[in-house]
Amino acid sequence: MSELLKQRKKLNLTQDELAERANISVRTIQRIESGQELKGHTLNALSKALGVSKDVLIPGQTEQDEMNWSLLKIINTSSLFLIFVPLASILIPLAITRWKNAFNPITKQIITLQILWTCALPLTILMASQLGKYTNINHEMVPLAIMLMLVMNAFIIIRNTIALDKKKKLFINLNFNIL
Repeated sequence: MSELLKQRKKLNLTQDELAERANISVRTIQRIESGQELKGHTLNALSKALGVSKDVLIPGQTEQDEMNWSLLKIINTSSLFLIFVPLASILIPLAITRWKNAFNPITKQIITLQILWTCALPLTILMASQLGKYTNINHEMVPLAIMLMLVMNAFIIIRNTIALDKKKKLFINLNFNIL
């Protein structure tokens, strides 16, 4: 579906009504909605008639082009600073995402990874304490498990930040998100 058609439907306009507003022919609108490139005077007239930016009407503008990569890296690394406080590693990125209104597939993935890590930490500690009862290294098992989990989470955060910077995508990408 073309961007022009989406915007026209949003305003509940017919092609005739839009043509009249923009002072262009109905046939031009039909051609653009069927895939013809929008440019020049027609682009200006339609963006003014619809009350949207010209960039909104240009096809090929993907959500990825519009993402603020610096903000995504800040959201991701914000988990790192409070890695010792498991809930903070979720709440801080979530707060920044809400504050900057930056909910998109990548921020959802970042927060989902932290939720999974926060759920995995107590399970790992529980398993380590149970395993420690049956081995000679009872006292070292839980701190070792905690340190291992913290290092793994730090690695994930740092690696994802590097991938966001270089490849504009996450290194660890889940096929689902919790949000």
